[in-house]
Amino acid sequence: MTTITPEDAQALADGADVTPQAGILAQYVKDLSFENPNAPNSLQQTGQPRLEVGVNLNARAGGNDMYEVELRITASARSEGGMALFAVELVYAGLFRLSGAPAEAIEPFLMVEAPRILFPFARRVIADAVRDGGFAPLMLDPIDFGGLYLQQLEARRRGETGETSPAGNA
Repeated sequence: MTTITPEDAQALADGADVTPQAGILAQYVKDLSFENPNAPNSLQQTGQPRLEVGVNLNARAGGNDMYEVELRITASARSEGGMALFAVELVYAGLFRLSGAPAEAIEPFLMVEAPRILFPFARRVIADAVRDGGFAPLMLDPIDFGGLYLQQLEARRRGETGETSPAGNA
């Protein structure tokens, strides 16, 4: 059930739209690093490299209903023999404005919807950087930010109540 505050009622009476709104103000590469430490030998490697990929999110509030969301992606590849082929790190960020959103909707938006919006652009930057480094483009698989957020909430809940997962502490 939605509760309308007296201010919202007056705004509606005056013809204002009090529907929550989200907007993307900007998106940008905040930091990008590519290393090819063993070139040119690394460029002559054959076989399937071993990849390690990590993804982290950070969100912070600014003024005027603005929030910055950072999507940090790291990836490294090693040859079958263990030689470092490349390492890439990207911090891709977006500046979002959320107006009229209830407080309980802000965190899910920042941790699910915002990175879902940013990810395809970050994915392209990573693919281009790896390709420009002399390797086949690294096409990251889509990420289920909603599922990750739900896992995080469940882990928080278990931590607060002292419960453990069936396999012990995760």
